[in-house]
Amino acid sequence: MGKVTGFKEFERQDEKYTSVKDRIKDYKEFTVPLSDKEITKQGSRCMDCGIPFCHSGCPLGNLIPDFNHMVHQGEWQKASWLLHSTNNFPEFTGRLCPAPCEKSCVLGIIEDPVSIENIEKNIVERAFKEGWIKPQPPKSRTGKTIAVVGSGPAGLATAQQLNRAGHIVTVFERDDAIGGLLRYGIPNFKMEKGIIDRRVAILEAEGIIFKTNVNVGVNYDVKDLKAFDAIVLCGGATERRSLPTPGIDADGVVQAMDFLTQQTKVVFGAEIKDQVKATDKDVIVIGGGDTGSDCIGTSNRHGAKSVVNFEIMPKPPGHRSPSTPWPFWPLQLKTSSSHQEGVERNWLINTKEFVKDDNGKLTALKTVNVEWKMIPGQRPQLMEISGTEKTWPCDLALLALGFTGPESTLSDKLGIDKDARSNYKAEYGKYQTNVPYIFTAGDMRRGQSLIVWAISEGREAARQVDLYLMGKSELPSKDVTGDLVAM
Repeated sequence: MGKVTGFKEFERQDEKYTSVKDRIKDYKEFTVPLSDKEITKQGSRCMDCGIPFCHSGCPLGNLIPDFNHMVHQGEWQKASWLLHSTNNFPEFTGRLCPAPCEKSCVLGIIEDPVSIENIEKNIVERAFKEGWIKPQPPKSRTGKTIAVVGSGPAGLATAQQLNRAGHIVTVFERDDAIGGLLRYGIPNFKMEKGIIDRRVAILEAEGIIFKTNVNVGVNYDVKDLKAFDAIVLCGGATERRSLPTPGIDADGVVQAMDFLTQQTKVVFGAEIKDQVKATDKDVIVIGGGDTGSDCIGTSNRHGAKSVVNFEIMPKPPGHRSPSTPWPFWPLQLKTSSSHQEGVERNWLINTKEFVKDDNGKLTALKTVNVEWKMIPGQRPQLMEISGTEKTWPCDLALLALGFTGPESTLSDKLGIDKDARSNYKAEYGKYQTNVPYIFTAGDMRRGQSLIVWAISEGREAARQVDLYLMGKSELPSKDVTGDLVAM
């Protein structure tokens, strides 16, 4: 907890943003940090709630009241130690996590919840500034070798934990730089990539071996993986969802991740032939999630003529819905900084056709309004509303529809079973596939999910690998209640 009466004395304060007209000129982060004095006040708002539901709201089991209390007392180094004891990469989650902890904060029942995510970000940034985050190489090596396939948050967390247990860890990344979707799927204006680079430098100094441009199963023979004592697959859920809609093959219909990845590479000086640009175009983003929001922000930075967003689901309420009461994740309208930069948002709308000209170029989208019919005992049915057909001018349609699961290349070549949702099959808590020495974690195992879940699964999988190799493990874990245990 923080100050006993702090939640009565201090209101929640969040970081401010630079003006829209200034921030859309480049791809830099645009938050304006709070002062240390103000952050201390925010830590003081953590109340003596008795049962901190933020613990169960956080997949990592972060010791939130504890590090809030340290911030309240000005004990920033202790706060950093507590934060890193459960979270390998708070600089990632402090920027990108949707903060389920805040949605389950007890104070949130009656007031604005504690600004946990921003406190977390400030703790880790203070720690880097003060030099408290240093490499922690193991004191001895076990001689066991482990291959981690994929360098997203799950892969990095797995690698760091196993390396600290003394194993020799090699991380394979198919792209040209470490980070997975953190690197190229997240725009720089949400997280500048130097944030990844400084953490990777720590991991390398700890002894982790990184190999980029290595696509296991494509330009690296899976047979070579047999040289390792264990394998952990953390490649993510990268199969992109599309639409069974006429005209989907039009020139101008583009997957969101292609659009975002190209732009991030251009920021770092790459020359992308035929880069997809939104400049002076009527852009329609199909999909109302975070990726759709990233496409909106990027399109505005390109100088799009107009930006429109389609979502097939109903518009969420402005406040927590009774159907998702505290402390559950709320059904609630989310307005991101990218939305604030300019977009026309539309709900309950379905794309019926991508219209193209004689040269195959996209010129428009045809849509119809829809409603969801609720039938007891059955899945909701999507019903079109007659007379609501409309044609929208469109030069660029960005598909931000999420992912259906991991690619099947590795599972097929390694003989790994998949579940009904095409994810790599491994029991939660065990992370071991049907091939005993192969484990899997993160989105590849659970499907598209949150960065905080990826880190959590990476940590948990690392402990299971350690147990498999050594028969015992001193790596920390969480039991079913979310409490930290070390066995």
